[in-house]
Amino acid sequence: MQLTLLAMNSQQKQFQVISLSDVPNGAEQVLLKMALAINAKLIFLKKNNGPRLSISSHVAITYLSQTNIFFGLLKLIPLLRKFKKDEVIISSHPYLNAYLGFFKRIGWLKPQLIARECTSVFTRFKGFKRLIYRVIYRMGYPAIDLMVCQTELMKEQLIKYNPFINEQKVLVQPNPVDFEKLVKDAEQPLLNERHDISFICAAGRLIPEKGFDVLIKSFSIVHKKYPWLKLFILGEGKEKQHLMALVKQNKLQDSIVFKGHIANPAPYFKYAKLCVISSITEGFPNVLLEMLALNKAVVSTLCAGGISAIPYIQTAKVNDVEELALAIEKTLQQTDQSGYRNCIVYLKQRNPEKFAQSILSALA
Repeated sequence: MQLTLLAMNSQQKQFQVISLSDVPNGAEQVLLKMALAINAKLIFLKKNNGPRLSISSHVAITYLSQTNIFFGLLKLIPLLRKFKKDEVIISSHPYLNAYLGFFKRIGWLKPQLIARECTSVFTRFKGFKRLIYRVIYRMGYPAIDLMVCQTELMKEQLIKYNPFINEQKVLVQPNPVDFEKLVKDAEQPLLNERHDISFICAAGRLIPEKGFDVLIKSFSIVHKKYPWLKLFILGEGKEKQHLMALVKQNKLQDSIVFKGHIANPAPYFKYAKLCVISSITEGFPNVLLEMLALNKAVVSTLCAGGISAIPYIQTAKVNDVEELALAIEKTLQQTDQSGYRNCIVYLKQRNPEKFAQSILSALA
């Protein structure tokens, strides 16, 4: 019934999904899943110069700029005027949400507007940067028809710092995970690695919020008991040199490997002895769901609302080296995996079609 309603909605309305770029980060991955579920057109302000989302050739894509997001924003203005009132626009990222909301507020943009919150900016940032966010939210968010938050905590924080937002316009909808696709992707072999290698896997942008410095310090403790284990870190980012220096400082150059961007991380999640999320703060770590779909040994910090409610996984406080190390060791030692079936049921309830249907139903 839900899929039938989704198909009817997709036929009756035309959907435009607008994103800053096609960089394969969490927010962009969620927007892509939404677009595929409702047969939406994709509009990117900028084409990423590095790794990009893997998008099927049959999906309609428009790039507004090859070089600069600012130029993309300028080119978006006349395009917004062409959209009809019975269309629906879906976006993510606070700046873009507020930008679209502002044009809707002044009457330039006619369609309904769905804006997804990709992070809790008011707890993530302080001082002048937080003030800037408060200003742009005030300018654009009142005109948004539906705001989608990933967790109840994110919703509470959004309303707390923006009391002008109507709570009835805010939907809490957990991020989707495409379980069947992940299982299929995981059938591929590891890149240039033996399948019998013992490793822990972490993945994400190399930025301070991901807590990879904490993970490296925790791994240095774990490594004393498990000297044969390696730590693979998948991803690129501005903190790479700092993190490599930290690895050298802890004399772990032979045990910690920075794998860079991996287009298909699923095999790494599948064959790892353990997968770990070490983030300090997140909207919600989508990669956690992907790891859970493929591996029975997963550890995560309590970096976002909703993580403590996920069945089966081990958790640790954020920014706590010793507690994260203890959680990793405990998970490596666990033998009872009977509770994992509850985790699979949990994940299958979060498929992209149900995600999209919930949002479209709330908008209607």
